[in-house]
Amino acid sequence: MIIIGSCICVLGLKGIAEPHHFVPGGMFGVAFFAYYLSVPLNPGLIYALINIPLFIIARFYISGRFILYSLLAMITASLVYQVVHVNFGIENQLYAAVAGGVVTGAGGGMVLRSLGSNGGLDIIAVILFQKFNIGLGKVYFIFNLVLYAFCFFFLNTDLVIASIIMAFVASASLESSLAMFNQRKVVFIISTCPQDIADDIIAKLSISSTFIEGSGAFSRSPKQILMTVINNVQLKRLEEIVFLKDDQALFIVENTFNVIGSSFSKRKIY
Repeated sequence: MIIIGSCICVLGLKGIAEPHHFVPGGMFGVAFFAYYLSVPLNPGLIYALINIPLFIIARFYISGRFILYSLLAMITASLVYQVVHVNFGIENQLYAAVAGGVVTGAGGGMVLRSLGSNGGLDIIAVILFQKFNIGLGKVYFIFNLVLYAFCFFFLNTDLVIASIIMAFVASASLESSLAMFNQRKVVFIISTCPQDIADDIIAKLSISSTFIEGSGAFSRSPKQILMTVINNVQLKRLEEIVFLKDDQALFIVENTFNVIGSSFSKRKIY
């Protein structure tokens, strides 16, 4: 996921952002900005050089595994940027900003689904979060605000606005990419035959569930509430299992963005 996500991100930067002279957000944005100001290195090399002191600092505050995975993402992005030469041929500036944001955000989301990061600003954000409990979103917002404020003084105004649109779309695309991999449904089932339903869930869906002790507010009779966590694909199958066993069952579904532990996602340790 780290390698594929980094490659996708670079395709968006090399094939869309660079031909239109966009400034993406984060440290890659700093690399592009420096490149446009005639620094005699391409953005991939500038990005790698910027990351060197950040990784040195990170060694004192963040776990070795997180640094190793982030280093893999950074090296992959820098190397792929050197060897890949692509231009998607999008001429309209607005279309390019939207497309570039979708591609780079999707790639960045894949990397963040791992136990690492994209390097650069992610490292700064994690350190500030660990040391001072400053939210990651606040760090990204303030950094990009300062970056684009500088861009307005040196670059064409329309170009900077298009870059901001790209950064905004990339953020939305990244969130969607994370949710696509991570979103689950929490289902509560109130039925007169909870054990039969639980047995069918295990047999037919190969997932477990939990009984929660409760009682009816009106009848005062004890009830066993069945709770399980499931993905979107399996939801209709679960619904069918429940109502085939008990057509009077109460079937409650709630969205949950993140489920960590057991057979689900691993806890991300910085």
